[in-house]
Amino acid sequence: MYEIGHTMNHHETRMLQQRQAARRLNGGNARQHYERYLARAREAQLSGDAIEMENCYQHAEHYFRVMWSEGHERRGNL
Repeated sequence: MYEIGHTMNHHETRMLQQRQAARRLNGGNARQHYERYLARAREAQLSGDAIEMENCYQHAEHYFRVMWSEGHERRGNL
């Protein structure tokens, strides 16, 4: 990725840290993601952030559908 002796500037370091954090957040199965987004939606609702709440509920719905489809695949109902 970088030549030997290359030092990363502030922007490159920040981007690398963000990618690493995203990988950590993306770990887990669909149920864990679903529950995480539901919790974040509830927190946003309590803080009065309707936009973040809706965003999190939409993400939770996506993972709910993933869980549902995984269950049907296991049962052979697709």
